[in-house]
Amino acid sequence: MQKIDFKIQQTVKSAIKGLYNEIVIDEHIQIQETRKDFEGDFTLVVFPFLKLSKKSPELTADEIGQYLINEMPEIKTYNIIKGFLNIVLSDVFRISIFNEIFEDENFGAKQKNEHSKQTVIEFSSPNTNKPLHLGHIRNNLLGWSVAKILEADGHKVHKVNLVNDRGIHICKSMLAWKHVAQNKTPETERTKGDHFVGKYYVAFDKEYKNQISDLIKSGMNEEKAKNEAKWMKEARIMLQEWESGIPEIRKLWETMNNWVYAGFDETYKKLGVSFDKIYYESETYLKGKEVILKALNEQKIEQKEDGTVFIDLTTQGLDEKVLLRSDGTALYMTQDIGTAIIRYNDFNFDESIYVVGNEQDYHFKVMKIILQRLNYNWAQNISHLSYGMVELPDGKMKSREGTVVDADDLIDEMIRTAKNKSDELGKLEGFTEDEKNEIYRKIALGALKYFILKVDAKRNMTFNPEESIDFNGNTGPFIQYTYVRIQSILSKATDSEGIHEYDYKNIETLHETERALISELYKFPDIISESSNKRNPSVLAIYTYETAKTFNRFYHEIPPILKEENSDLKVFRLKLSEKTAYVLKKGLELLGIEVPERM
Repeated sequence: MQKIDFKIQQTVKSAIKGLYNEIVIDEHIQIQETRKDFEGDFTLVVFPFLKLSKKSPELTADEIGQYLINEMPEIKTYNIIKGFLNIVLSDVFRISIFNEIFEDENFGAKQKNEHSKQTVIEFSSPNTNKPLHLGHIRNNLLGWSVAKILEADGHKVHKVNLVNDRGIHICKSMLAWKHVAQNKTPETERTKGDHFVGKYYVAFDKEYKNQISDLIKSGMNEEKAKNEAKWMKEARIMLQEWESGIPEIRKLWETMNNWVYAGFDETYKKLGVSFDKIYYESETYLKGKEVILKALNEQKIEQKEDGTVFIDLTTQGLDEKVLLRSDGTALYMTQDIGTAIIRYNDFNFDESIYVVGNEQDYHFKVMKIILQRLNYNWAQNISHLSYGMVELPDGKMKSREGTVVDADDLIDEMIRTAKNKSDELGKLEGFTEDEKNEIYRKIALGALKYFILKVDAKRNMTFNPEESIDFNGNTGPFIQYTYVRIQSILSKATDSEGIHEYDYKNIETLHETERALISELYKFPDIISESSNKRNPSVLAIYTYETAKTFNRFYHEIPPILKEENSDLKVFRLKLSEKTAYVLKKGLELLGIEVPERM
């Protein structure tokens, strides 16, 4: 389907040549959607051509408008507002465009081929010392949706997860369990494994703070107290023992991690998230250490007297980045370097995207520079999808203080809220309990996902569970309900007489809302591409809402579709509704949102 704005652009190019005997390049021809408060579909900015026409803006616009009318049967008329030429497409052309859209079974999506980009996207990246929480939800939803959008835009996408299963934070949970758990397990406590382990991370922090307080009271300064606290010293020793492979420590580590993995899997299933490959820091850090030590031997990086290995980036306005501690243990940067190298060897990617919060902007900037300094030229294809913090209305959350909102608890609360609101509105009368519970789940997850994804990823946001579940307004349930409304109309039409072919020549003129709805559908492929290029699901989310809103205006402003006496017009409107439902469902699917068929 040739893009009409491109055809207008090329015809304007011919108009300038024909009218003024001048040649203009494509970049100087500015065509944009007409603002909603003016009549028109596309607007041409005429001011750049005044030097060529040597006439007023209005006369220049009129001459170009007449040329377009003569050369393009797709254009019905035009109007001029100062130096802006507003172009109005004909209804016959709109219907022909819609017919092409309707017949395209994969409308909006690009096909993959041998030239498709190999794109790796890492998201989730949890620590095995605590459950997934609200911040992880934003990470997972962004990663999943961007992956689906990239696939729709023709990329070959590999969804990967890096589990941070080693390090001092893991040792903190292990140490607290050894001291206070008395051999309790998730099974004996009937607790989900990640929640169980998370309690001991909180317990460590509580006891650690008490120990610091006691040392300060004894006359030690705060900085020294933090280093000399008994449990912190034990945790550092445990990390060294883990890296040395002490069997007892390794066995405890493996046991506690397995508890957590089982818990993570349940949460991922609830969120509808999965991965093509999972990497573990406990494996990839070894590659990082190997690369760092090799670079040290080749004098590409340096070592201090105490044994600390670092790379000097001060000439690039950065710092001296430590790559191995003085005791030889690895840092996050060490394992991230190892992971990146292993991942490139696995996928030979054209791009590797990391979905990580904006507090890690500096980390990824440094990682990319280090890899390039170590002669890994593919590092230039690493990108960081940086996103802002997400909070609840009552403020920030801290995992180690136990004030974080667990993902499981939030999802369960969302389902309860969806049930209460649906029951209040009486939307599910006549459904079985199993059917109701499945619809509650879809409404709840749709509300959660849409509320988070409609916000530009770069922005900090406040998630309000109550606001997210609303069957009116810019919410997931509103879009889901619009889809269900269309399914109800189509079901009734099929039951009565079916949907047959129609003769568009018997449709004299379109209703304004029909024009608007066709225009919205026409944008869908471009919206997917824009969302893909910007790595930003909010573009698609807002478009999906606008399409649902436009359909509802169409539904309320035209006479009831099934009572329309003109059979061709009725069938056209049914097909227009059917394709709108397709676009809404496809758009929501790319956001990771399921749609009920009935509500």
